[in-house]
Amino acid sequence: MERNDPRARSDAYGSRINRSHSPLLANSVPWISIVIGSVLPIFPIAAGLPMMPPFGLLMLLAWRLVRPGLMPVWAGIPLGLIDDLYSGQPFGFAIMTWSLIMLGIELIEARMPWRAFWQDWFTAGILILGYLVAGWLFSGGQPTFHSLMALVPQLVLTILFFPIAARLVAVLDRTRLKRWRAR
Repeated sequence: MERNDPRARSDAYGSRINRSHSPLLANSVPWISIVIGSVLPIFPIAAGLPMMPPFGLLMLLAWRLVRPGLMPVWAGIPLGLIDDLYSGQPFGFAIMTWSLIMLGIELIEARMPWRAFWQDWFTAGILILGYLVAGWLFSGGQPTFHSLMALVPQLVLTILFFPIAARLVAVLDRTRLKRWRAR
């Protein structure tokens, strides 16, 4: 290589020149991570109570709250459809609730564009509570006090998992935006 060739640079910043994001990676990582979260609960875990958090919903909330504006509002429909295939809830439940959650977050962001993590965690907790209670009511079982109390461990575990999901989304976001060498 010649001395003036830009590829021959070995300084601290020369290796980062002429690099861009991978459009495929940047656009697919959020969607794939939510789909993987929706499929995770099908793996067998023996428990007497519903303990598995809805990981697909957690990933959707984390992506929407950690990276506002990245996911379109209509993303609740196709992602909810995939979750409906694996969740065991009546078909259309996740489509409806995930769409309502996306609209609700959009309304919250329009009113409060400034937020801190604890506000996102509180918002996610309220939305998770609504999702699990709606799932409990629409599941077709008898809504009794004992079945509601059986839902509490799953609710608490899901709300406590939100910071972990948000941290995972932050790591995936850095991976998603990693610079690739342009050719």
